[in-house]
Amino acid sequence: MKIHTYRDLRIWQKGMDFVESIYALTNSFPSSEKFGLTNQIRRSAVSVPSNIAEGHNRRSTKIYLSYLDISIGSLNECMTQIELSIRLGFIDQANGSRVLEQGTILAKQINALKKSLRQKNSIS
Repeated sequence: MKIHTYRDLRIWQKGMDFVESIYALTNSFPSSEKFGLTNQIRRSAVSVPSNIAEGHNRRSTKIYLSYLDISIGSLNECMTQIELSIRLGFIDQANGSRVLEQGTILAKQINALKKSLRQKNSIS
């Protein structure tokens, strides 16, 4: 499949799936967390596909790789907040583990894309 826009990237599509999972997961958070952890988790999740999209449209592979690094950072932030939410009892272990696994797979896919881009363009 030819890539015309960021929407054609499977990694962006998987990122969007992750965001949907995060929104569903945080819907049951206490209302007292609306402007706290709920907001923070959602913002970090939204940042993942957003940075993939923004980086894809840059003219430089090096800059694209920087945006992918930011995406990974946001994903790690989000996964840390999910783990905290499990500890605080806002998320049950089963649902939390499911989303953490989704995030782990997404991180591996982003890292694979980074490796491919580096090899293709001989960037270290």
